[in-house]
Amino acid sequence: MNLKAARTIGLFTLILMLGTSSAYAKPVQKNRQYYEERGEIVWEVPTHDKLIALTFDDGPDPVQTPQILALLKQYQAKGTFFVLGKWAEKYPELVMQEQHEGHEVANHTYAHTYAVKSTARDKFTQDMVAAEQSIMDAGVPRPLLFRPPGGFYNDMVIDVAKQKGYTIVLWSWHQDTRDWASPGVAAITNKVLKNARNGDIVLFHDKVEGRAQTVAALKVILPKLQQEGYRFVTVSELLALKAKEAAKDGIPLNNAR
Repeated sequence: MNLKAARTIGLFTLILMLGTSSAYAKPVQKNRQYYEERGEIVWEVPTHDKLIALTFDDGPDPVQTPQILALLKQYQAKGTFFVLGKWAEKYPELVMQEQHEGHEVANHTYAHTYAVKSTARDKFTQDMVAAEQSIMDAGVPRPLLFRPPGGFYNDMVIDVAKQKGYTIVLWSWHQDTRDWASPGVAAITNKVLKNARNGDIVLFHDKVEGRAQTVAALKVILPKLQQEGYRFVTVSELLALKAKEAAKDGIPLNNAR
């Protein structure tokens, strides 16, 4: 076999191998690890310090929100409120109070719009923008964080959030209190206290239909975690502190989560 023929056969074999390899290549798994590594979604922010971010969805509510704000103030705790635009419009004074007392106000859509397959991009974008406008109309700076209702996300949600300059924040999987379902004060407190870790993002709601148990649970959770040395910060504060740690350790921020 001459050199030319050998090269031709070798090239053909290489092309065949590459084609076979690509045909059997595993599709990209767009799971939590995929989005965390790309810095596109935040579930929690592990840190050296005993810091926890308490978050509250679906408000403001004229009864529950003031009670929660009073408790946070009592324990010098800061929280992040993912508000719905429709309630921000109705109770702008509560949104302003959240901001005035040092808490963080974030976007949770206007009408609790879920990002499912049938949700049109335009509709979702409009809902996000409407909520943003309601928050700013209440006298609060433009929010920087966004939490999709129900924790439902897909590439459309991520792309829209990026386009609008938002960071998507979900919650620690071991810190979903399910307080919206009123599972009992003990169930809520046990979920948080038995699973507390540095950098947790805890999911609560400051608007629960029916018999709300969040306030009663917080009366137990706040002093107990405080006794254990935890400080309660906003999500943005948690992200900023983690960024400082990463810079100090020479770790790229996306890999520090």
